[in-house]
Amino acid sequence: MQQHPPTHSTSPTRSLPFTGVTNFRDLGGYTGHGGRPVRWRRLFRSDHLAGLTPQDQALLAELGVARAVDFRGQAESAAHAYALPGVAYHPLAIEPTVIQRALDLQRTGRQLTAQDAVGLMQETYLGFVHDNAPRFAELFRLLLASDAPTVFHCTAGKDRTGFAAALILLALGVPRDVVMHDYLLTNALYQRPPGMGSHAPEEVLRVLWRVQEEFLDAALHMVDNDFGGVQPYLVDVLGVDAAAQKELAGRYLQAV
Repeated sequence: MQQHPPTHSTSPTRSLPFTGVTNFRDLGGYTGHGGRPVRWRRLFRSDHLAGLTPQDQALLAELGVARAVDFRGQAESAAHAYALPGVAYHPLAIEPTVIQRALDLQRTGRQLTAQDAVGLMQETYLGFVHDNAPRFAELFRLLLASDAPTVFHCTAGKDRTGFAAALILLALGVPRDVVMHDYLLTNALYQRPPGMGSHAPEEVLRVLWRVQEEFLDAALHMVDNDFGGVQPYLVDVLGVDAAAQKELAGRYLQAV
């Protein structure tokens, strides 16, 4: 059994003390199927890893992280590329659409409002469910191939990453309200880079750089309405059948 890092051995912390990322956190400890908690130090979610300091990289190694799954689009990953010693890199590109849609709206001469931004974010999440399902299916294939400690991320670690984390936790039997709680932790942790999107009104930026229940709810309601719920979505769309779900639980839930 893997030892926890010494500083976290008695009570693992969800948020970890990195300086080059702000939204790096552990999915462990939530109660899943059969009352079994999600294993600590196996599944991590984060904003992008290009800014990790040498001390951060040492902490990453101490945590045993062996795989990084990158949901960023091509331009995003090219602008902030990284390579980490001993960490296998798996790009699963999901191109960002919300910024492009915002720019398209602005070109019509409209001043983007906070309500426009909420609508754009909800559209983005709806796109995850259908258009980007193959990338999330591949994430599950990776998680089933090995339980090596894995971090998955996008740019801010909030939307593409947030939906991925929700799918993993739901597949492990974590209740939906707890999944939403984890999703919303981004608002307490993530720090927007200085100068990002400075041409937009602040109330719009607060929507685009944070998360709201309505965003994840939009995706989960689509899963419920179009596929009959998370369970058939996992099986029919993501290829995570009953046997795969049992395997997933065996890898990522603590033994009773």
